[in-house]
Amino acid sequence: MRPKVDYSLCLVTDRTLISTPTLAEAVEQAIAGGVTMVQLREKNASAADMYAQAVELKAVCGKYNIPLIINDRADIALAVDAAGVHVGQSDLPARAVRRMLGEGCILGVSATNVQEAMQAQADGADYIGVGAMVPTGSKTDAKIVSMAELQAIRAAVTIPVMIIGGLNASNLPPFIASGVNNVAVISAILAQVDIRAAAAALRAVVTQK
Repeated sequence: MRPKVDYSLCLVTDRTLISTPTLAEAVEQAIAGGVTMVQLREKNASAADMYAQAVELKAVCGKYNIPLIINDRADIALAVDAAGVHVGQSDLPARAVRRMLGEGCILGVSATNVQEAMQAQADGADYIGVGAMVPTGSKTDAKIVSMAELQAIRAAVTIPVMIIGGLNASNLPPFIASGVNNVAVISAILAQVDIRAAAAALRAVVTQK
């Protein structure tokens, strides 16, 4: 059985942006500020480097009972006993990842339209990552998803929808007001001088009623 997960504020990693000496320190500060899930996403890391980072972050996340999700790499998720995997449309198919990791893992799938979202749910996804919502320097080739498409995706699936892409405490309120309550961010936390305070500020926006 999969654990109950709070998807409300997910930190996605990028070591090129961190304001701390190590990624593990940045993640620990973000968790202290209110992050509820961590996704290790290091696109240019070797398998050995990614594994080493996953081991470090698994220890940090485990200390606070925060689920660690591995981006793309189901093999590394298995190797470190991570909570789950997040895959994109060009990665291993969600159905294959589910078979590899079993029913106990958390499986996230990126989607930019209703068809992709519905397929992800049918393939066993636990949540859908939708974005980019606004232009972002973290993924310059990302397609921008309109508010209308986002709402159509939310109406089409029954699993949680998490938005990502260029989001910060300033531009997030309209999305929260529209009913979205799960957010993933990178630079809005990691690139800030005070990572804990940045995470807390986002947490306050995400949880406002």
